[in-house]
Amino acid sequence: MDILEEIVAHKRIEVERFKAALSEQEMHRRVEPLLDFSVASMSKALTDSDSGIIAEFKRKSPSKGWIKEDGRADIIPLSYQQNGASALSILADEKYFGGSDEFIKTARHSGVNIPILYKNFVIDEYQLFQARLCGASAVLLIAADLSIQQCSALLKTAHELGLEVLLEMHSESELEYAALEPDMCGINNRNLGSFITDVENSFRLAELLPKDAVKVSESGISNPDTVRALRQTGFRGFLIGENFMKTADPGLALNEFITQLTH
Repeated sequence: MDILEEIVAHKRIEVERFKAALSEQEMHRRVEPLLDFSVASMSKALTDSDSGIIAEFKRKSPSKGWIKEDGRADIIPLSYQQNGASALSILADEKYFGGSDEFIKTARHSGVNIPILYKNFVIDEYQLFQARLCGASAVLLIAADLSIQQCSALLKTAHELGLEVLLEMHSESELEYAALEPDMCGINNRNLGSFITDVENSFRLAELLPKDAVKVSESGISNPDTVRALRQTGFRGFLIGENFMKTADPGLALNEFITQLTH
C-alpha cells in the first residue's frame, strides 16, 4: 500500500468517528447560519497578488516526521499574514501531518482574515462542512484519491457552502479533472504515493491546463527564482510550507523570500 492509500483508508475510519461524535444533521444545523456570510476569495487573492505565496502551516509530514512540533497556530499563521502571504494553507490532518481543524479556528481568532485553504484528504462531503465550520475559505480536492464523479459532487457541495476549490492534479492522466472547472487548478510536484518531489512537474503540465485556469504550483518550492520561472509559465499561486516551517521564524523566512522575489 502506498502512503496515499494508507492515509485515505485511515481517513474513512476517521470520518465515521467524527459523524458518530457529531451527527451530519447537527453539523448541517451548525453550518447553516454561516451561509449568510461570504468568505474571502482565494483565487482572487492569488490573481491580484504580486507574489502569490500560499504560506503553509505544516508541523509534520509522513516523509520527514516532525518539522515544527511546537509550531503554534495562534502565532505562525498571523505572522505569515503580517509578512505578506497572499493566502494560507493549514493542515487539518492529525495523524500524518500533526494538523487540526482547531488550528484554523485559532488562526482566525488570532486575527487572520486572508483566505485559508483547508488542507486535508477530503473524501466525504461531511469534511466540507467541517471546513466551513472552522473558518476555511477554500478546500483541497485531490484527483488521485477521488473518481471524477466523486470530485464533481464534492466540488458542487463546496460551492453550495460558499467555499472555493483547489483541485490538485499530479500526472497527465489526471488533467481531465480540470474540465470540472475548479476555482483553482493545482499541480502537485510531489508524488503522493512515493512522496518523491520534482518541481519540473509544474513546468511540464502547465501548458496542458486550461488557459484561463488560476494555476497553483504545490510542493518542493524553495527558491524565489523558481517562483519567477513558474509565473512566466502562467502560475499565480505557489504553495510553500516546509521551506518556511523548518526555520526558527517562519514569518520572517516568508518576508525574506518575498523580498528576494519582488526585487
